[in-house]
Parts: sequence; structure tokens; C-alpha cells
Amino acid sequence: MTRRRLLIAAAVLASIAPTARAQTSSTVPATLPAAAPAARPSPSTGRAAAPAEARVPGAPEYRIGRGDKLRIDVYKEADLSNQLQVRPDGRITLPLIGDLQAAGQTPMQLQQHVTEQLKAYVANPVVTVMVTDVADRVVYVLGEVAQPGAVPLKGTMTVLQALAVAGGFKEFANSRNIRILRRNGNPEKIETIYFNYKDAIKDDSQAVYLVEGDTVVVP
Repeated sequence: MTRRRLLIAAAVLASIAPTARAQTSSTVPATLPAAAPAARPSPSTGRAAAPAEARVPGAPEYRIGRGDKLRIDVYKEADLSNQLQVRPDGRITLPLIGDLQAAGQTPMQLQQHVTEQLKAYVANPVVTVMVTDVADRVVYVLGEVAQPGAVPLKGTMTVLQALAVAGGFKEFANSRNIRILRRNGNPEKIETIYFNYKDAIKDDSQAVYLVEGDTVVVP
């Protein structure tokens, strides 16, 4: 009798085992999802490095403009550090140095200029120049366009974009001989850049970017 019970129990277990295995296997995925790659830590801080900021190809480096607010720090020289605003004439005034042309320069150029001027008063000066507030700025589109006048310069702007904001060409505009008048921070010297609209609209042409104070003349 005991042997018969053992045989029955063995048969029941044999019938249950395949079902249990099938249920167990259905709850486990065949392949585990791949783990997301971990961000690589920065060598200097040990923190995960942020993705590189996209830059506009060919865009000009930022240049200080009139009305911009600057912070100029001189390491370990609190009396020489300043927060100031670029005057309408494009200049700033610093202790020991006096007036300096700021408008039209990049922050790095101004930083180097201030450093050179301070060497007469401070041993190995370490200078940092930061633009803390950007003033509103414009370029000008004149001549044979629908709406000549000032065009707000928001971030980076190409000649094509400025012409579009000015309403496009009038009927007899000479779009092949457009001129861009640029001072580059020097009010006494004007650089003339020639621009051909027909070439610029080609896919393989390189964009021409405007800077504050540029005047686009459409004959």
C-alpha cells in the first residue's frame, strides 16, 4: 500500500514539473535590456561632463558693444576690480589705466589689453573680463530694400536674414553688388565687404554674419 502511494505521488509530481518550468521561463526575459552608457566624469571635477554646446559654424566671435555691462576682476587686487558699463563712445575707465577702448573688442582681447596696461603697476597681474549683460544692438540695412533702417541684432544674424527682416529687395535693386560697411571698433577706419546675393543663396555658399553697427547697403 505504501509503495502504491509513492508511485502515485511520483506520477503527480512528474506532471506538475513541466508546467511550473514553463511558467517560470515565461516571466524571465530572454535577453536583458542593455544598460545606458554612463556619462564620463570630468577629469577636473569628477562629475559627469555635460554635452558640448552646439556652436554656429562660421559665426563671428562675440565682441563687446556700447552699453554692455562688464565685470573686470584683478586677482588679489580688489581696488582694481570693477563692474562697469561701456559708454556710448565705446570706452571704459579703469583705476591706474584711465580710458580704454572696449567696444569692438572680444572679451579676451580686452583682457589682454588690461593685463598689459597693469604690468606697469602690478607684478604679474591676472585679469578676467566677463560680459554680465548684453545691451540691445542693431545693424542697418539701407538702399533698395522695402523697409530700410535699423534691424535688431539678436544673437547671430546673417546678411540674408537682415535683408529678409528689411522686407527684401525693391524692383531695381542690384543684388550682386551689396556692400557691408564695418568699423571693427575703429571709428576712423571703415572696412568694405562685398556681398553677392545670387551666390549667397546657393547651398554650397558660406554664410556671412553681421556684427553690431554694420551697415548693409543695397545699390
